[in-house]
Parts: sequence; C-alpha cells; structure tokens
Amino acid sequence: MVRKTKAKSEILAAVHETAKDLHEIGFIDKRKMHKYDLLCLEPIPKYDSKKIRKLRLQLHLSQSVLAAVLNTSTSTIQKWEIGEKHPRGPSLKLLHLLERKGLEAVL
Repeated sequence: MVRKTKAKSEILAAVHETAKDLHEIGFIDKRKMHKYDLLCLEPIPKYDSKKIRKLRLQLHLSQSVLAAVLNTSTSTIQKWEIGEKHPRGPSLKLLHLLERKGLEAVL
C-alpha cells in the first residue's frame, strides 16, 4: 500500500504501519490488510447539499461536468444539491478525493 492517510489515533497509526510492513513481507494477506485499513483509517466525511455545491463551485464545474467526473447523472447531482439524496459508496469517495486533491486526481 502506498497511500498516506491520517489514522484515527496514534495507536491505530502504529498498528496500521506495523500491519503494512507485515503485509509487504508476506505475513499478512491482502484481505487481512484491507481489514486493518478499515479499522485504522479515518472514515470519509458525509457530504451535505451545501458542501457538494460549494465544492462544485470551487472547482468551477457545472452540474453536468461534475456528473461526468463522478460517472453519475446530472439529475443525481441536482438531487444531492437540493438535499433530496446523498452520495454513497464510490461517489462519496470520489467527492472526498476531489476535495482533498483536486480535479486532476480523478481525471
């Protein structure tokens, strides 16, 4: 694993780092490492309608362009922005990536 993310606590960060080292030398398999990732790493924050609209405007994107970037429909973006629906799964992760790293990270 190459990604660098913030852990929930210093103890979990140490556990995750140890597990990562053990995974690299073959003592922990991929499935077990994934469990450590889920246990130790910070959860993705929720995105409400205001936060989604603010992010889209900061990136200077229309609803249809953001929909294309996230591989979803324009109506889904509209529903997110009026609070009728909320992003989940891969869309939520991509929104978080867009916020942290910018548009170039997902293109």
